[in-house]
Amino acid sequence: MKPDTHPKNYRLVVFRDSGTGQSFLTRSCVNSNLTAKWEDGKEYPLYLMGISAFSHPFYTGHQTFVDTAGRVDKFQQRMAKTQAAQAAQADVTASKKKKK
Repeated sequence: MKPDTHPKNYRLVVFRDSGTGQSFLTRSCVNSNLTAKWEDGKEYPLYLMGISAFSHPFYTGHQTFVDTAGRVDKFQQRMAKTQAAQAAQADVTASKKKKK
């Protein structure tokens, strides 16, 4: 194996799921400016995760509802606005051609 390929700064780090607030302590070399006090009373670097086994639907068995209807509505509104702007631009271009 090649020498010096693995990081040397492994240390204990607290990983916290920002969705559920649950945490676990493990070894990692992730960089973090945050710290958290663990159950043993010591302070460790803290890494905030967006999703983990505590909140992922595969592990929890609970599906979370994603507001797809809201996204579709927003897209349709943007599309209608774009089409109206394109139609207005086409009208301006057509009126300029008639004047010539």
